Amino acid sequence: MPIATVLGIVLAIALAGCQAAAPAPTGTPLQSPLPTPASAPTTTPGTTSGEVPTEAPATAGPTAGPTESPAESPVAGYPLELVGQDGTTVTLEARPERIVSLTPATTEILFALGAGDRTVGRGDYDDYPPEATQLPGVAAFTGVNHEALVALEPDLVLAGGNFFTPPADIERIRELGIPVLVLYAPTFSAVLDDIRLIGQAVDTAVEAEQLVADMQARADEVTTAVEALERRRVFYQIGSEPEIYAPAPGSFIADMIVLAGGEPITTGDPAVFAIAVEELVELDPEVIVVGDAQWGVCPSDVAARPGWGTMTAVAESAIRPVNDTIVTRPGPRLAEGLAELALAIHPEAAIAPPADQLELCPE
Repeated sequence: MPIATVLGIVLAIALAGCQAAAPAPTGTPLQSPLPTPASAPTTTPGTTSGEVPTEAPATAGPTAGPTESPAESPVAGYPLELVGQDGTTVTLEARPERIVSLTPATTEILFALGAGDRTVGRGDYDDYPPEATQLPGVAAFTGVNHEALVALEPDLVLAGGNFFTPPADIERIRELGIPVLVLYAPTFSAVLDDIRLIGQAVDTAVEAEQLVADMQARADEVTTAVEALERRRVFYQIGSEPEIYAPAPGSFIADMIVLAGGEPITTGDPAVFAIAVEELVELDPEVIVVGDAQWGVCPSDVAARPGWGTMTAVAESAIRPVNDTIVTRPGPRLAEGLAELALAIHPEAAIAPPADQLELCPE
């Protein structure tokens, strides 16, 4: 299988927040191994961050807004104690000046909060913003390079939970006396919480609240625009080689589809990430969202598949590509991803298109 397709498959699956009983595959090469069920993809991890919630995420829309205005945000005082998503209390003796981020999402968040100049290391697949790619990489799909990480002399490491960063690596870093804050977001609103938590940790709480407010306002614009529209059955194609991959029930992608005004078609099992064509035909999607369009899969490819012509989405040419990275990566661009997803489901919706759209599958 082409490596680009492999990356595309797992990129979106990374955010599928299945229940804890059966961990979902995660996204960057430093995330967990892929799931063991035979129907799950068995490819090398890709390029996004996410982890599995301890219970299925809610599918309600974003909250009404941030609980505090940026002006009211507290300024961090040190020593500071914070509790990561793994339940571990992390003590920061002083404002972090040398931060290593091990997930693409946390790297984006740091730069968005103005802490990019204090970020000294990243995961090998952290690709945004462009200046982040100039930082030394200290983690890949095989795990964390401890020697390279220690050489950067970090005073804070941001890691991903649910095997995004392998637990053994997190434990080893902590044994070396380096604080590790573990983050994970199974829903849109949880992403906002993570941004606030990072803001507290790196002394950018005011900037975090402003970013959260901006993202919430954009999300509210989207959810308001689709609120009165008829919900359409949506199949989000995560990947298509060697099987057809779909969101699991209660997953991050399924939650995003609900927020975007759709009714998600899922595999029906939190531990399964492949869906049979026969089942998909029976479920009859009204819209097919091509999440792997960034890796060369286009609507024309989908429409040409044997047996797919009877689906409503194919018959009505409602097959639309999206920038999967911004739709599934739990970072600062997620609200723009929600807008892109909503427009794929409801092209008629009164929603401003996302900024910096990728040209996918040009005619």
